[in-house]
Amino acid sequence: MKNMATAIVLVVLILLGIVASEALYAVYETERVIITQFGKPIGDVIDEAGLKAKVPFIQKVNRIEKRILVWDGAANDMPTKDKLYITVDTFGRWRIKDPLQYFLRLRDERSAQSRLEDILGSETRNAVAKHELIEIIRTSKDRTAEVDPLLADVDVSTLLPITKGRQAIENDILKSASGKLAEFGIELLDIRFKRINYNDSVRQKIYARMISERDQIAERFRSEGAGEAARINGNKERELKKIVSEAYRQIQTIQGDADAEATDIYARSYNQTRAAADFYKFVKTLDTYRSVIDSNTTLILSTDSDLMGLIKQMEPGQ
Repeated sequence: MKNMATAIVLVVLILLGIVASEALYAVYETERVIITQFGKPIGDVIDEAGLKAKVPFIQKVNRIEKRILVWDGAANDMPTKDKLYITVDTFGRWRIKDPLQYFLRLRDERSAQSRLEDILGSETRNAVAKHELIEIIRTSKDRTAEVDPLLADVDVSTLLPITKGRQAIENDILKSASGKLAEFGIELLDIRFKRINYNDSVRQKIYARMISERDQIAERFRSEGAGEAARINGNKERELKKIVSEAYRQIQTIQGDADAEATDIYARSYNQTRAAADFYKFVKTLDTYRSVIDSNTTLILSTDSDLMGLIKQMEPGQ
């Protein structure tokens, strides 16, 4: 009989423990709680941390996250306004602003992430389709592109003017998506482009265009180098000819001055007396004989030729 009473007490204690565990629950600082009865919310949202009580078995505790949550979107291919397909990867930060509305519309975080993917993906696609690629890549309209010092004077492809920039486009997506997400009790805090890359179908074309532009730059450098080399060679040839001409002029001047001075010296030397003049004439005539007559030379001269002068003056037997 005693054992029976002990068993009954144990059963009652166990039942009381089960009822107490179902009736009592804890609310933590990082969450809110919504109590539902037969699937319908009852009462206000419980936002204060502590130990709370509910009707056991009938009422259910639904915990709603209070902290900032992360949304990491899937990378998707989408076209820009200039018809370039790019792969855009985005991420965002959000939190539950209206727990009751959130619970009624979405119930849990998994459904919320799916809804975020739909809305933010659609708004991102619309924003990308409205802008040129450079608008999405450049941080803001005030940022200027860095120029390679080697290409400072080379007119490569000119960058299009920036009217908004990436930050402004991200803010537009944030503004457009916030209104739609508010219907689900979600507050969108931020959204950013995590990665932007060319689609594989156009990447090779982009690389080919980049190579073509670099080839044009290289060809311009080669052309300018060849023109500069031709100019330097032309200047060199002109300077060389000028130097040679100046040297030849100086040589001729020196030779002319020397001949004039020699002639003057000869004239002063041989014109001092009649005998000196005759001797000069005699020497020059011998020089002429030496230069025009050799062992194989045959001359036919008239008797009044100047070359016959010395021969006619020679006495027989000399």
